[in-house]
Amino acid sequence: MTRGDEQGFTLIEVMVALAVFGLAVLALLNLAGENVRTVSAAETRVLAAVVADNQAIEALTSPLAPAVGVAAGQEEAGGRAWRWSRRVDRTGDPQVLRVAVRVAAPGEGHTAAEVVVFRGPGR
Repeated sequence: MTRGDEQGFTLIEVMVALAVFGLAVLALLNLAGENVRTVSAAETRVLAAVVADNQAIEALTSPLAPAVGVAAGQEEAGGRAWRWSRRVDRTGDPQVLRVAVRVAAPGEGHTAAEVVVFRGPGR
C-alpha cells in the first residue's frame, strides 16, 4: 500500500484540531463567566437604585421636611439588607432642601447607587 492510497488524518492534524477546539471552548467558558459577573453587577446596581429611590421619595412625600444633616439606616430589598445614608442640605433658596441618598451594597463599602432630589416648601 502506498502513502497516496491512505485516507484520514495524521496524528499531528488531529492534535492541532483538538488544540484549536480547546481554545475555542476556553474562550466560550470565559465569556459565560463574564456574563454571570455582569448580570450580578447589574442586579446589584438596580436593587441599590430601588432602595435609593425609595428613600428619596420618602423624603419628598413625608408631611414634615427631613431634618438638615445626615441620617442612615438599612432597608431590605431583593433578600439583602442595604445600607443607606441620606444627607439633607440647605440651598440658596431657604424653602428648598437638597436631599442626597447613597446606598452601599451588602458587604461592600463602595456606593452602589446615588440619588439627589430637591424638596420644596412643605404642605
